[in-house]
Amino acid sequence: MGTLREYLLGTGDEALEQGQMDSLDLLARQPSWRMSDLAEALRIDPSTATRAVQRLVGAGLAKRCPHDDDGRVVMVEVTEAGLARHADVNARRGELMAHMLGAFTPQERPMLADMLERFVSAVDEFVERLGRLQAEAAAAAT
Repeated sequence: MGTLREYLLGTGDEALEQGQMDSLDLLARQPSWRMSDLAEALRIDPSTATRAVQRLVGAGLAKRCPHDDDGRVVMVEVTEAGLARHADVNARRGELMAHMLGAFTPQERPMLADMLERFVSAVDEFVERLGRLQAEAAAAAT
């Protein structure tokens, strides 16, 4: 997996972490984000999003700007270098996906898509159930 991660996300000082790539994916889709909205979209704690963005800013892939209407609000934007890096990673992802899907016949692909959707739904359901159980335990402890 390390070889694949390096192929997709780079090596050495140029390497992106998965959290940085997740952030870059969102930044490439929308011109600017409030830090709080970015964290929410990533489903992570705002401090975790801030660290990922700080690394992207340090690499020149994103920039922080004050909000036009409220200078207290920090906005994050992707840079041209960030868009180029995102396009490069997406091309590599596409190559990987084409290779993986090549292992399935055209008739098998809809079945694979259905199974993957069910798999993701099962994970989401488990996480929701776990969250409810944790909330119930916390409420019982108070």
